[in-house]
Amino acid sequence: MMLDPNPPQFPAPWASAWGEDSYGLWQAFEVQGVRQVMRWILPGQFQMGASAAEPDGIYDEKQHPVIISRGFWLAETACTQALWQAVIEENPSHFDNDPLCPVDSVSWNDCEEFVQQLNRLSPGDLVLRLPTEAEWEYACRAGTTTVFSMGDDLSSTDANFNGNHPYGDASKGVFHQRTLPVHAFAPNRWGLFQMQGNLWEWCEDWVDNYPSELSVDPVGPAGGRERVLRGGCWIGHAQGLRAARRYASAPDGRYHNVGLRLAGG
Repeated sequence: MMLDPNPPQFPAPWASAWGEDSYGLWQAFEVQGVRQVMRWILPGQFQMGASAAEPDGIYDEKQHPVIISRGFWLAETACTQALWQAVIEENPSHFDNDPLCPVDSVSWNDCEEFVQQLNRLSPGDLVLRLPTEAEWEYACRAGTTTVFSMGDDLSSTDANFNGNHPYGDASKGVFHQRTLPVHAFAPNRWGLFQMQGNLWEWCEDWVDNYPSELSVDPVGPAGGRERVLRGGCWIGHAQGLRAARRYASAPDGRYHNVGLRLAGG
């Protein structure tokens, strides 16, 4: 962690509730009676990507130092079906029988339209967006250097994924075969729920190769063919849930294992 050059206004004009707990500062906004809690992520430096010794590391995960120079708000959960429906007035989700499950089957383009509409509805001066890939991994790791934010092993008590192939004890495997509510598992050290598993989450960046040198607040290339996805999903194996794991898709693709998480500030 670094000294924050841009500490948040607390409470902010947009906040309907706020507080500080063992994870840090949080504030919440409401739209049509649906509440979303945002966590303040302090600036800092971390090693982005996978080390050469990491099991199942992939060629495009080259480890390199990254500085996040300014703090930012990040939703403590993936966007729920309830919040999406409050903004868009429809629910595109394949798994659509629980408003507390994350919205799925949304493209990157859909998410951009959602964010624009949400910003028109949100009170105060909160400007919401998708997180950058670097912000996403920084927040997912939450100060850890292990394969997953919860350690080097993973079981179905830690995340929603195809538990038939965990890193740890295979006898712990449970495959739920669908998304689960956004608070279904314990949060990471910074109070963020299910950064790994449940759904892949869209990031703002076009996908590109990593640099070798130190990077400050990277935002990816100016253009490309595919947008970054992070976090793994309910149908994926444990390798896909590694903090370093990168995936990408065309921005108009819609899949029942893909959703989003809001950032701001």
